[in-house]
Amino acid sequence: MKAIVCDKYGSPDVLELKEIEKPLPTENQVLVKIHSSSMNFGNLVLLKGKPFLARFVFGLTKPKYSIPGGDIAGTVEAVGKDVKLFQAGDEVFGDLSGCGWGGFAEYVTVPECALALKPTNISFEEAAATPMAGVTALQGLRDKGKIKAGQKVLIYGASGGVGTFAVQIAKSFGAEITGVCSTRNLEILRSIGADYIIDYKKEDFTQEEGVYDLILGVNGSNSIFAYKRVLKQNGNFVHVGGSESQYFQTLFLGPFISMTGGKKISNLLQRANPKDLNYVKELLETGKVKPIIDKRYKLSEVTEAFKYFQEGHAQGKVVITI
Repeated sequence: MKAIVCDKYGSPDVLELKEIEKPLPTENQVLVKIHSSSMNFGNLVLLKGKPFLARFVFGLTKPKYSIPGGDIAGTVEAVGKDVKLFQAGDEVFGDLSGCGWGGFAEYVTVPECALALKPTNISFEEAAATPMAGVTALQGLRDKGKIKAGQKVLIYGASGGVGTFAVQIAKSFGAEITGVCSTRNLEILRSIGADYIIDYKKEDFTQEEGVYDLILGVNGSNSIFAYKRVLKQNGNFVHVGGSESQYFQTLFLGPFISMTGGKKISNLLQRANPKDLNYVKELLETGKVKPIIDKRYKLSEVTEAFKYFQEGHAQGKVVITI
């Protein structure tokens, strides 16, 4: 089979399209013929080995997982004898980040807990765009952010992969959503139901005080003290992604601020799990959430896909068609 292989940390140019052995499922694994995959921030970490702390998970001197790609959608080709939930021919989607990655390939073997049945009302590309970004948005809003109906929620970086899911998921909880994006992305936020939109190139939202119950920081480089200023008392700021300085501020100063100021500052470490994947699946099936796809690339064009994605200006998700 064909697969994208990464044998050393570096730029997208270190990626190679190779012919490798097609995997065989063990007794508790599912063999999936992959139709589509998608790009996520974790793919960049796996490629570059940055921030350095990530290497303690992904491999200290070279990638522990040689085939990148976390999100997949495809068709079950075979199952091991102990698999209960799926059978050959099932259309599935899932997040492989907790079980070895490997989504940028024609086939992959995975434990059944990483998969869910694909909603019939969306395409393979839309399904592949969903798992990691959708579950990240859900966990950030619901688990870390403790979102409630009627709250005022700000999503910074609302037009990207996680951000577009976050706007829609927050709406499904009955919150009032303000999305922050650049001028070119205003229409996307209107199309997915943001109540208010701030163009950060024209307006500085950080000068307000005590406005939001919850802020989800998906992208950007603002100081956490700027976010703290616009939080209401007992409000939550959840760091999902952004600059390294913002990440380390949240990691090291967040706990102190949370203990002393009445406002909670925290990092989100997304954890793939079947319960949350199926929760997002129900949102897809009911039409409350629709994946937004920016660009599509072939498997042979993954290097170009990485170069585009790392610029940080994707409008929704970048999808790889296998």
